[in-house]
Amino acid sequence: MGTTQLETVPEPKYWHLKTVLSEALDSEFSVGEILPNERDLAARFGVARATLRQALEQLELEGRLQRRRGVGTTVAPPRVGVAVGTEQHAWPGLAGDVWQPADCVQAAPPAAVAAALETAPDEAVHTVRRSRVSHGQPVAAELLYVPASSVPDLSAIDAPSGPARARAVLRELHRLELEGRDSSVELGSARADDAKELDRLPGAPVLVVTTRFLAAGRTAALSVATYRADTCRLTFGDSGGVEIHQTPERRAS
Repeated sequence: MGTTQLETVPEPKYWHLKTVLSEALDSEFSVGEILPNERDLAARFGVARATLRQALEQLELEGRLQRRRGVGTTVAPPRVGVAVGTEQHAWPGLAGDVWQPADCVQAAPPAAVAAALETAPDEAVHTVRRSRVSHGQPVAAELLYVPASSVPDLSAIDAPSGPARARAVLRELHRLELEGRDSSVELGSARADDAKELDRLPGAPVLVVTTRFLAAGRTAALSVATYRADTCRLTFGDSGGVEIHQTPERRAS
């Protein structure tokens, strides 16, 4: 592909450049390959380096590029394929669940969570932290909020803290008859704790999947799962489940 001069277009120049760069990534570069430096790229496409940086930043947000300190800008691998919420009548933690429990504490949840659980603002609930890894990289972090009333027989003696405590909360939760669940998805920004766990910078774009588990006519548990927006793509099927599929393989030169 020869030198490309951008024509006058109604959209921002950096956005048009992003499209041109994306086509070049598909046809000329392979996964993991390092891009030429900004000066050479700006000269090739006939744009200012500020315009080029905007386009590169957008491609990074979309998961097409990765910026690695000491290496440069490289072509990112295809997005990781994982499944979310495919079982409409299953509690978290049952056989086949890919989430790994990391910890469990008792503390008052955020106000919005307390309202959803219909607990008092200062009432402590069990907060189970779980993580999810796919293809060797972290893709999601979850906080599962469980009111004490949902697990009345939980024994602190058997599982005082850590992953064992988290598994104990989940086991007790399974004693309830699940009546249904509903989920919502929205774009958010990574909080400091989630960013560290997901190997992202605080404020990085993430996909937040909130799931409400219903039992005995009330919200028995609430899950807030944070997915890396640069590696995950959410699609919705007729069954009502939410799935993340791997994008088609990118062509390599």
